[in-house]
Amino acid sequence: MSDIIAYMFLLRGVIPYIFAVAGAIGAAQIAATREDAFEAANRKPKWFWFAMVAGSSLAMVLGVWLINIIALVILGVYFFDVRPQIKSILDGSSSW
Repeated sequence: MSDIIAYMFLLRGVIPYIFAVAGAIGAAQIAATREDAFEAANRKPKWFWFAMVAGSSLAMVLGVWLINIIALVILGVYFFDVRPQIKSILDGSSSW
């Protein structure tokens, strides 16, 4: 029984804050990225992504489960789709 309680504490107590820190790091990366990189990647503007990722970081702290799921999707799209493409453009390793 104590294992279930420990798991629930980890799930509801620690993990959302880890994602909130990841979102804050992502927002800092966006703020430090050149604005034209988002245009070159054919993505939404820099400050749109900043607002979405920073808002997702804040939403993870609030703890409403449906909003947390939406925030996780936004963070996943940024970290696994947008950020790698922008990084490849800035590094010069883009295929075009």
